[in-house]
Amino acid sequence: MEEKKERITFASMTKEVANILPKDFAPNSRIWIYQSNRPFSEQEEKEINEQLFNFYTQWQSHGAAVKGWAKLVFKQFVVVMADESLTDVGGCSTDGMVRMIKSFDRQYSVDLFDRLTITFLVDQKPQPLPIQQVKYALEKGYIETDTLLFNNTVDTKEKLEEAWLVPLNKSWLWNRIVN
Repeated sequence: MEEKKERITFASMTKEVANILPKDFAPNSRIWIYQSNRPFSEQEEKEINEQLFNFYTQWQSHGAAVKGWAKLVFKQFVVVMADESLTDVGGCSTDGMVRMIKSFDRQYSVDLFDRLTITFLVDQKPQPLPIQQVKYALEKGYIETDTLLFNNTVDTKEKLEEAWLVPLNKSWLWNRIVN
């Protein structure tokens, strides 16, 4: 019975992700995901989404407009997307995005660049966990082999829709834990 609940959660979360993203972006649109070490408040979420909107509506690469989109998702992930079918995103325009994300770090006293924390979906909420504690959490039953994790290594819209949430035992992390 518990397994069915997890699958329903997976299906509903996958659908929710697909519904958040704009439909008029190519499946191979580039994605960047920045995970916060804590959820943002409603006021912070409003401010961040406003700043993200201001960024992507003016986003340029080598003088050409970038078809971009960005949003704070699940109160914990800044997701930025660029449809490169018309304009490639160059290094300088990527640097501009990173500067904005770093400003969120300072502005809200968070860490959006910590790659040593993995976020799991526990009780239908994102729960960050330091990577070195994953095996312990698994052994103690805090998470299970089929607990969904946010795979922030996805790099396209299509992968975000299909593989952002994956069961731990089907993720890139699994072999690191069991060995």
